[in-house]
Amino acid sequence: MSLPSNTSATEVLIAGAGPTGLVLAIDLARRGVRHRIVDRSERGFPGSRGTGIQPRSQEVLDDLGAIDALWAAGGPCPLVQIWDGTTRAGEQRIVEPAEPSPGVPYGEVLMIPQWRTVEILTARLEELGGRVEFGTELTGFDHDADGVTATLRDAGGTERTVRAEYLVAADGGRSTVRKALGVAFTGEQVDPRPVLIADVIVEGELLDRDHWHMWPRAKGGILALRPLENVETYQVMASFADTSYEPDPVRDATPEALARLISERSGHPGVRTGEVRWASVYRARAAMAERFRTGRVLLAGDAAHVHSPAGGQGLNTSLQDAYNLGWKLGAVLRLGAPDALLDTYDTERTRVAADVLRLSTSVHQADRAAGNGPSRRGRETHQLTLNYRESPLTRELRRDLPEGALRAGDRAPDAPCVDASGTAVRLFDAFRGPHFTLLAMGDTECTAPDAAWVRTYRVGGGPAADLLDAEGHAKAAYGSGLFLIRPDGYVGLATDDPADVAAYLARVAG
Repeated sequence: MSLPSNTSATEVLIAGAGPTGLVLAIDLARRGVRHRIVDRSERGFPGSRGTGIQPRSQEVLDDLGAIDALWAAGGPCPLVQIWDGTTRAGEQRIVEPAEPSPGVPYGEVLMIPQWRTVEILTARLEELGGRVEFGTELTGFDHDADGVTATLRDAGGTERTVRAEYLVAADGGRSTVRKALGVAFTGEQVDPRPVLIADVIVEGELLDRDHWHMWPRAKGGILALRPLENVETYQVMASFADTSYEPDPVRDATPEALARLISERSGHPGVRTGEVRWASVYRARAAMAERFRTGRVLLAGDAAHVHSPAGGQGLNTSLQDAYNLGWKLGAVLRLGAPDALLDTYDTERTRVAADVLRLSTSVHQADRAAGNGPSRRGRETHQLTLNYRESPLTRELRRDLPEGALRAGDRAPDAPCVDASGTAVRLFDAFRGPHFTLLAMGDTECTAPDAAWVRTYRVGGGPAADLLDAEGHAKAAYGSGLFLIRPDGYVGLATDDPADVAAYLARVAG
């Protein structure tokens, strides 16, 4: 193939530097995979849009080294203050937390505006030696059996050609890559009512910053105001009962228009608004691409699926697309795994996305039916029970398992342990990093009563480590056997025969 003289080369080109693209770039950076991540914006996503990070996603971000910074900038979901005009009608907890458990280190949903998440992930990528090429747009591409040739245009209009082995489209629900591929994006409108969302400074006696304020029966449509974490702005969301109305951020999200809307719907005439930092309009929709892989081009995040925001599933499903894809690209490009491994990205994530789309839609419908406020989000929204039991990568080779036992394909639980020096550690400490981890769970007697040793092997580098399961939590979570934990924290193989481990790794990790 003849390429332009100004062509540069990389292994993975990522279009879009939202949370999806950034998680993928971070994962590739720690694996030593050469990549470029481009975004047509000048500084990243400016709005608060996706604000809830579920417990499973927090485990992902812990592994990637970003969770402490995210919690420092965010906080737990506040109580909802329900209003009837100027009367406080009651408080409501919108999200059911996970029960405290040795296997689940994060039980609360983390609330943080999306623009802040993007900033923190960008900083983490830079710590690992990567960077986002802001002001750079993917304007076109051709793909063949060996890779992708893409055209990039910077803010000054200069075009350059990049040759990549793989292109990952993380360029949003209106993905230009998906459209260029001709991949069908089918779905349905979940709610015909338009919603105006804005980040704005709001002042007034009604607004304490300890609650998420909602007027579910306001004239004209629902109004909600949530104080954003550790910043002075509120997220304002207003739906319009008149489905024929077309809100315009330029017209309807000025400080004056928002002050008028809030006062009319809340009944509080003293509301004052200041600078509007960001505004957008949407109608809730659920849609999914018919496939997530087309040769050397892969779709991730909103480019592959869009959700109703109800239940906080879209951003989290997108993050985990990237987490699933990152280790597989690393295995193909660094460990000699077959290219066919990437087909399992499509197989695994299309099923998960379809399930989560149904969940998001059902939560949205429950909210509409509730009438007096949002329905309570159950533990199914935490994404801790999502699994890959039906994946072609899953091997459950043990027999006569009891009802409710952990199985291959399930999320690998955490557990508190003690290392050889007596230091408290967790199984997640052994999992942290880009490697597979082998757990050897036996019935070996120890000096501590009701305790057993867990031998952990960092597959692909690092010595074995013996951890004391002093309180028996690891044993209770896993049972006995050999458990090969995938780099994305799922049990890939469960067996009693060590020979199965080598055969599995030869097939999956080269």
